[in-house]
Amino acid sequence: MAEIDLRNYELSQLQAEVEQEREVKEMLKDSVSDLRSTLADLEKRLNSVDGEENEWRTRYETQLELNEQLEKQISVVQERLETLRGNPSDRLASIRSYDEMSEDALRQRLKLLSAEKCGLQSQLKDFQIRIAQEGKTYQKVYEERRAYLAEIAKLSSTLDMSRKQQMVQARRKALGPDKTRGQESMRQHSSMMKGSDKKAPARSRLPRLKH
Repeated sequence: MAEIDLRNYELSQLQAEVEQEREVKEMLKDSVSDLRSTLADLEKRLNSVDGEENEWRTRYETQLELNEQLEKQISVVQERLETLRGNPSDRLASIRSYDEMSEDALRQRLKLLSAEKCGLQSQLKDFQIRIAQEGKTYQKVYEERRAYLAEIAKLSSTLDMSRKQQMVQARRKALGPDKTRGQESMRQHSSMMKGSDKKAPARSRLPRLKH
């Protein structure tokens, strides 16, 4: 009778353990599914950020090229002004050419040169502002990209841990409850034997004296 009760107890305990492992497995499946969904969403957002980063990089580099061309144009104009200031013959030639022009033509020429100067200065200032703004935007996109990469790495690590736990659960299930319990019993028995060896008093090896 006691043996039957013991078997029933062991059977119910094994069924409880199997049910618990089944629940753990379902929880792990749900967790892995959620992690995969989150990881896919982050990768999608990362690809979007990469596209924006490439677009802003192209615009930034194009703006730098335009700014460089404008700087060259300003440099050429400044060199021409310096040449006119430093070479009297050229300056006189310019003055003679202006002498031949009418007053209205001179006014139109002055107005045209002033407009070109204002246009170049305004264009240069606008380019400088745009470069500064796009540089900030590029930096923001770059930081967002780094944050997404860090989050993806973190989720990948968590996903790997969940997979390892699933493998452990599957291995235990493949071994079966009896083998698992047998291994645990052997470990407990080994631990008890080691403990009894430590607690056992040391026997004296000295020979007894004969009376």
